[in-house]
Formats: sequence, C-alpha cells, structure tokens
Amino acid sequence: MRAVFMGTPEFAVPCLRQLAASTQVVGVYTQPDRRQGRGLTLTPPPVKQAALELRLPVYQPARLRSSENWQQLQALAPDLIVVVAYAQILTPQVLALPRHGCINVHASLLPAYRGGAPIHWAIVNGEAETGITTMLMDAGLDTGDILLQAKLPIGPDDNCGQIHDRLALLGAETLAQTLAALEEGQLQPITQPSTGSSYARNLTKQDGLIQWANSASAIHNLVRGLNPWPVAHTLHAGKSLRVFATQTLDADGETAGAEPGDIVALTEAGPVVQTGAGLLLLKEVQPASKRRMLGADYVRGHGLTVGSHLGH
Repeated sequence: MRAVFMGTPEFAVPCLRQLAASTQVVGVYTQPDRRQGRGLTLTPPPVKQAALELRLPVYQPARLRSSENWQQLQALAPDLIVVVAYAQILTPQVLALPRHGCINVHASLLPAYRGGAPIHWAIVNGEAETGITTMLMDAGLDTGDILLQAKLPIGPDDNCGQIHDRLALLGAETLAQTLAALEEGQLQPITQPSTGSSYARNLTKQDGLIQWANSASAIHNLVRGLNPWPVAHTLHAGKSLRVFATQTLDADGETAGAEPGDIVALTEAGPVVQTGAGLLLLKEVQPASKRRMLGADYVRGHGLTVGSHLGH
C-alpha cells in the first residue's frame, strides 16, 4: 500500500516511524522550516528530521491547496494519507484522493476536545482520562467517523509534556492497530456521537495568567496543563514569575486575613499562596531573566516574606 504522511511536530514522529515500518511511504508532507531561538536559526520541523533519517522524500509546501502542490500530490498516487498534527486544512480534493481515505490520529477521545490543543485543555479542565482517536477525515474539524480509540489515564500531578509523550507513543500503537484492521478489511467506522463534543482552541501566553481568586485545584490544573508551554505565570514585585509545578495543600484551607495571592507561609519546599479556595505550594518557578529553580531556592534567594502578594 502506497501511503503519504502529513505531520509536523514531535508528537507526529512515532506515527511516521510506525507508518514507515508497515507501508510504502511515498511522500512526507510537513510545514516549511522556521526560524527559532534567539539566533533565529532556520530549523526543520521534527517530522522532516525523522523523514530524512528514514530516507523518505519530503515536501514542505506553504500552501498544500495550490494547483502545483495538488498535482504533485496526485502524482504520488497514494492509497492512503495519514495525518497527524499537520497544521493545514485538507481540501475535499485531497480527502477524496486516496482509495482508503485520509486517516487522522487525534490526541483525545472524540468527540471531546476537537481542535488544536486537546492535551492542554484536558489537563486544565481536570480530566482524569484522555486518549487517542483514529478517525476517517471529512471536511469538518475533527468530525469524521471514529475508527479506533485507546484510553490513557491522567494522574493528578501529570503535566502536559508528560501526557504528550505518552499519547505520542499510544498514537503510534493505535495507528498500527488501525492499519492492521484496514489491511484485513475489519475497520467499521462509527459516526461521532451528537452529544459530548467540545472544542480545544489553541492557547496563547495570556491564557497562562494565574487568577489567584480561583481555587487551588483549578490553578494547579492550569499550571500542569500549560507546562511546558505556554507556562502559567503571575507577578511578584512587579516582575514576571513563571510557575512550572505546584501542589495543593488544603482544598478548603484559609489563613486569617489573607487575600487570594498572598504568601502565607515560607516552607522548605517553597512559598505557600492563599487562593480563592485552598492553599497552593509553588514547587518550581522561574523569575524574570533567571533560570528555572525549586520553590525553596526562590524563597532563599529573592527576599520573600509572609504577607508578600503575587499578582497585579
């Protein structure tokens, strides 16, 4: 079977390797190289790097829908297109091209968390479970028929980076099962339920601003859902303080006279902050223009006092 793979970030790499091990990959489509870092070095996306290691042909059109790129894709004559976080919308022409259709590997249990940031929002919303869905793509946004699903638990302290890596591997496993069922003629697409759908929009840095009036558990979920990007943040003494790891101490605890955002204790593990409901320990932070550090180091090195306030 001739297959084309379309994907861009690190999340898609295990699926590319799985596809290359089980089919004839005649082309890998990914986003153009981008300038990154302080030096603005032109950097290839992870899928391109993996494709070159596998000695696969790489295509990087800025616009897949142009007539020239469409003709190029037609010439590859794929029987199947596998799409994993490609970041371009496929036209009806492309969706109809391969005889086995276009299969997408999505990082949620559809119809929940359609969209570009399903892992982040599942954690921010305090979900105890997520997973992988393989889907037969249609013209909608993650609305196609479900092929297979696999579940993954989310621990109470798991962050987005950890769940991302586990889902990337689970995605490759689920894709392998989907391809095997396809070869055996055993796939039975299921229409997505009309209830239970939700949308996981892409995040911005502003989404990471901590609202200390929220509960300790809600802020804890925000912190881990936005680690490693875009990272939850607050202000201390007028300067940015990024927060990478926290721990809830008491769901109902309050300190007499304390307002949300007040530091109410300085412990060997880090500063403790009053929230709208409960106390939150800051375990790992990054002050402006400084390295990441343990909360305990921040206490020792930045003159914190009980009664100091975080936030605006």
